[in-house]
Amino acid sequence: MKSMNTRVVAMAAVAAFAGCVNMPSVGPDYAAPEADVEAFALPDAGAPTTNLTETCEYRPAESNEDFRVAISNDRIARWWERLNDPVLEGLVESAVSNNVSYLVAQRRLEQAQWQMVGTYSAFMPKFSVDGSAIRSEAHRHNRSVRDAYRHSELDTFNGGLSGRWEIDLFGGSRRASEAAFAQVCAAWDNVDQAWVTLTGEIGKKYITLRTTQDLIAVARTNLVLQTETYDILKSRFDSGIGDELAVNQCAYVVETTRARIPTLLAQEEALKNTIAILAGEKPGALSEILGEDRSRDWMLAPQKLAGMPLDMIRSRPDVSAAERQLAARVAQVGVAKSMWYPKFFISGGVGMESTQFSNFAQPGSFYASIGPSVSWPIFQGGAIYAQVKAAESAVEEARLNYELALDSAYAEVRSNYAAYTQQYHRYQALQAAVKAATDAVSISKDLYKNGLRDFNNVLDAQRSRLNLEEELVLSRGQITTGLIDLYSSLGGGLATE
Repeated sequence: MKSMNTRVVAMAAVAAFAGCVNMPSVGPDYAAPEADVEAFALPDAGAPTTNLTETCEYRPAESNEDFRVAISNDRIARWWERLNDPVLEGLVESAVSNNVSYLVAQRRLEQAQWQMVGTYSAFMPKFSVDGSAIRSEAHRHNRSVRDAYRHSELDTFNGGLSGRWEIDLFGGSRRASEAAFAQVCAAWDNVDQAWVTLTGEIGKKYITLRTTQDLIAVARTNLVLQTETYDILKSRFDSGIGDELAVNQCAYVVETTRARIPTLLAQEEALKNTIAILAGEKPGALSEILGEDRSRDWMLAPQKLAGMPLDMIRSRPDVSAAERQLAARVAQVGVAKSMWYPKFFISGGVGMESTQFSNFAQPGSFYASIGPSVSWPIFQGGAIYAQVKAAESAVEEARLNYELALDSAYAEVRSNYAAYTQQYHRYQALQAAVKAATDAVSISKDLYKNGLRDFNNVLDAQRSRLNLEEELVLSRGQITTGLIDLYSSLGGGLATE
């Protein structure tokens, strides 16, 4: 009969557990918030043309003349491969394996995964093995008159297996698992965001390095040309037909240009070291492969957005992580509210107990117990209410953080798109300015040789050409880094399936 009762209780426990898994849980059910983003017109400068507006700016191309390529998901995925640079591709591959910040994000994901596994233990019975050997002695003042003449010492030997199984009737454990799963998803998003940030930083630092190397080349080219001019003037002066003032003026132009080069070389070394760290290498390890390479052109064809890509923005890893954090906070409200309700358990145990060690293993020392129990916090001094209100406040905080993340992503896309498209107009103007400055240098030299102008005109033209050539190189690099920023703000860098 006892065996039959035991089986009935066990079957009831299993049925209760299976039923409560599908029962509704206390607390609010999560619903993803609607993204309230108005699709205002993009700050698109358009493809530049040679036609001018009334304010003498370059007029953007008409829509039917716009030759730019539309940005899509497949273009932003693994965007570095589009630059067709094996060095950059190798740096990215090295970073995914060795970059410390990226590895930290992976370890945090691993922690969140194990924490989620830990929450599932709430659905399983808990067992423990216990044992004890206790000797108790009663003082004569603690014994009754009847027991006064009895032996005052008592030995108790106990050992067995005990278990407890909580029936998650109101869903507190289920809500905790929901929160843990949302945290894992957020950790995944954080890994993705670390990857997006890492690839973007490597790309921008790499292009900045190549831009710096181009600036060094420009400075050295101008230094050679200016030195040639100085040598001619010095030779004429030494022959008694030159101008000492012109020689000195040319000398300080030469030295000023020469003084630019050490600063650029130091900047080049700093960029190489930064890239090495990003790639997970030691500073100096990549100096050879990051050497000057002027055989490549890293500027891609102009690209455009056909309207605000709201789906890309919502799926950005940082925005998705904020949404998952909101889901976790909503589930935590259910965890807090479940503390108001009773908790039901199936408890039991088997073991041996005896007052004499010699009889401990005898059949008569065996005991077994099983049965339900309940725990209900009737009064906790307002602690549970405070936890619920704190959890609800955390939900509102997470909701605001999600809205902020969405608005910040929206603003980042607009700002990066404006910077990228406007840089093309600047680049076109600088191209014209460099050509004019180059012509001015040639003309000013001819006028000086013929005695029609003093040497100041040559100096001004040379300084202007150097400055404009440097600005042109910088603008060219900024177009590429601006495109990388735009790709990153759209969540680019992750491979699509």
